[in-house]
Amino acid sequence: MFLVGFMGAGKTSVGRVLSQRLGWPFEDLDDRIEAREGRSIGEIFRDSGEDAFRRAETAALRALLAELGSSPRIIALGGGAVAQPENARLLQESGAALVFLDAPVEELFRRCEQEQRTRPLRRDLKQFRELYDQRRPHYMTAQRCINTSGKDLKTVAVEVACSLGLG
Repeated sequence: MFLVGFMGAGKTSVGRVLSQRLGWPFEDLDDRIEAREGRSIGEIFRDSGEDAFRRAETAALRALLAELGSSPRIIALGGGAVAQPENARLLQESGAALVFLDAPVEELFRRCEQEQRTRPLRRDLKQFRELYDQRRPHYMTAQRCINTSGKDLKTVAVEVACSLGLG
């Protein structure tokens, strides 16, 4: 199962709670990218640019999909992963379930402001909204959409599990 959505949607946080609930391993694709590249996402963007990051993201996704096998796993994708045509194709061919975690743009922006983590593509609210609007059609290709607005992590995890018949 892949969790998709914009910055601040809760993909990593919900993924960890869902992992505990279902007893499935959890992985964040961004962590895999950082391990493969030997540097943080922020450093990749700063030193090599977004194109280099997207190439590393596709390589990491391809490797992860090759490892999946039949064991269930929960994977959080970066906010722009499904907006990349090659990644979208790889995910579609894998047949894995995609769950879109969504919330109003203002709430997503506020969540990102409260994080310690650097978000290379989070600038001002106007730019943030434009990027969300560009990516949203890609997120909407997911089999399920869960609104995370105003909900705690456990509630969202339960909704995700129930939406996929995993109760």
